[in-house]
Amino acid sequence: MTVLHTPDTLAEIREEFLELEEHERLQLLLEFSRELPPVPDDYAANPDQYERVAECQSPVFIAAEVADDRTVVLHATAPEEAPTTRGFASILVQGINGLSAEEVLAIPSDYPQSLGITRAVSPLRIAGMTGMLVRTQRQVRALTAV
Repeated sequence: MTVLHTPDTLAEIREEFLELEEHERLQLLLEFSRELPPVPDDYAANPDQYERVAECQSPVFIAAEVADDRTVVLHATAPEEAPTTRGFASILVQGINGLSAEEVLAIPSDYPQSLGITRAVSPLRIAGMTGMLVRTQRQVRALTAV
């Protein structure tokens, strides 16, 4: 059984949000949207390697990789015209990359709600980020199945 635990990287991001006044948190989310790393060329050339996140209204695609040492790398695409969704994708990519598979699987599914932005963005957007996290964990679980 996996014990749920928010890894330090994601806990630090959460603290960044919670240190701000509620009305400033949306601005931080928009800053994250501008920091979504580009995908590697091999993924850009083969979009079928991604999984569509159906919970997102915008076309968001994710792909997790697990290295031999069980380190996870997450790739995500989200349109620039959907900055809140893109911001959520960026938070997950930045917070998950470099974690072990076990750490990724231990992230609580309510992490998106813990950022303190549930009144600033729609419930559909929060559901989208939750969908990104759950799908990432499912991919990692599948990639590490023995």
